[in-house]
Amino acid sequence: MITEHEILRLGHQGDGVALGPVYAPATLPGETVRGVVSGSQLTQIRIETPSPDRVQPPCQHAKSCGGCQLQHASDAFVAQWKQDIVATALDAQGLAAPMRAIQTSAARTRRRAVVSARRTKKGAMAGFHARGSDVIVQIPDCQLVDSRLRAGLPLAEALAVAGASRKGEISVTLTVTENGLDVAVSGGKPTDGPLEATLAQLAERFGVARLAWEGEVIAMRQPPVQGFGTAKVTPPPGAFLQATPEGEAALLAGVREIVGNAARIVDLFSGCGTFSLPLAEQAEVFALEGDAGMIRALDHGWRQAQGLKKVTGIARDLFRRPLVPQELAGFDAAVLDPPRAGAEAQVAALAESSLERIAYVSCNPVTFARDARVLVDAGYHLAWVQVVDQFRWSSHIELVAAFSRTAGQETGGSAQM
Repeated sequence: MITEHEILRLGHQGDGVALGPVYAPATLPGETVRGVVSGSQLTQIRIETPSPDRVQPPCQHAKSCGGCQLQHASDAFVAQWKQDIVATALDAQGLAAPMRAIQTSAARTRRRAVVSARRTKKGAMAGFHARGSDVIVQIPDCQLVDSRLRAGLPLAEALAVAGASRKGEISVTLTVTENGLDVAVSGGKPTDGPLEATLAQLAERFGVARLAWEGEVIAMRQPPVQGFGTAKVTPPPGAFLQATPEGEAALLAGVREIVGNAARIVDLFSGCGTFSLPLAEQAEVFALEGDAGMIRALDHGWRQAQGLKKVTGIARDLFRRPLVPQELAGFDAAVLDPPRAGAEAQVAALAESSLERIAYVSCNPVTFARDARVLVDAGYHLAWVQVVDQFRWSSHIELVAAFSRTAGQETGGSAQM
């Protein structure tokens, strides 16, 4: 039965929410829509009264592809919505902070993406999944990713023909590097001699920098280098990387401002050195990361660079073994960039430390707000927050925030309500 609904707000996944709650994808607050309710989802949606914030999606794949959730909304609306998500998460913890202007990456600048590929009767297809489905949508005119990354889609199809099971699909991580695409595949067949030979031929044919299959490097024509400041780093296959160069630069600028003239910095969840290596231009850095391969890449990049201060890289699981206050003594500032789960144990230790400044980079406003509450309760001041939107047209939110033991320092003032 077709029923009418008024969209009240957007949920955290970017769906419109009506009374019920009923979730309606590709709708906006204030719109009147009609559709068929299936469980908690509204399907067969027709917009009766459109929002003034509704725009024509810039990508021809918007209706079928699940890679973006918010192409139907104006840039101004999306920016404010993402700012409000962060402010609401802080408010739920009894906190507030000055919100700096959002930094949004331009279209076609995503340098890393995971595409799916599967064999078909006539060959193979590669792209993103349709919304809420395992159906693969081809994306030849994707407005999200760097054109060099989009050029890797034919390779993903060739890899599926070579090494995907007949009924399964492979995940292909494509990353733009200084020397070409870095390609990491998971979900494929076990390798043997003939498959490895075929994969090596594909790497040569498509001119990729490196091709890895289930974590094993099959071919490397050139090191897939990423520049972190003046250092050149070759990350492990499939390693984490900030999604866009603009986004990384915005986060780094915020981190630099927060740590200021600190002479000794501890970088927690350092990855391959996104922040550690640029910060080493001015300070000694102690970098910790759970993945030993990332630490080796960071260390090699530092040793090959010129003019950097000492960087000490340690592989350590900070969830199980956070740095305790005694180990944090002697540092002037900390950089914290945890995964989506946040850094509950490490933040508890930071709260007991005497560190003066903390730069917190987060990809989850909810866990960030939880951790911020602990720091504020321990006497830190949340001076400001800046949202950095690297995942344009998606519901994903990243931010950098400044904490200081002393209100009114260059990081700003108090955030406690």
